Amino acid sequence: MLETTHLLKSFDRVTDYWSPKVIGRVNDQYLKVAKVKGELVWHAHAEEDELFLVIKGRLRIEFEGHAVDLDEGDMLTVPRGVRHNPVAEEECWVVLIEPVSTKHTGDVQTERTRTLEEQLR
Repeated sequence: MLETTHLLKSFDRVTDYWSPKVIGRVNDQYLKVAKVKGELVWHAHAEEDELFLVIKGRLRIEFEGHAVDLDEGDMLTVPRGVRHNPVAEEECWVVLIEPVSTKHTGDVQTERTRTLEEQLR
């Protein structure tokens, strides 16, 4: 039997900032929720686009040479290969839509990097 997912309640699974949780899959795309605060790390995804949808709060995505500010309800797709750094001054809730092959922080490894196994828990 098919079950529904309540988007806002999905954020209850997120206990740490910058630690996305997979809440669904559509074909070869994962739907993830994350709570973010502070900044992640400069990185790129060589082969994958990444969509950010702000559910609560504000998010700034820094790019080399400029930044884009997102408010609640705004979304932005970061094209593959584009270096970026997500930043949130206050707690922000985001939905991420990205191919299942996407590594959390691309080819950069930090203490905030989460494996796919961690994101699926």
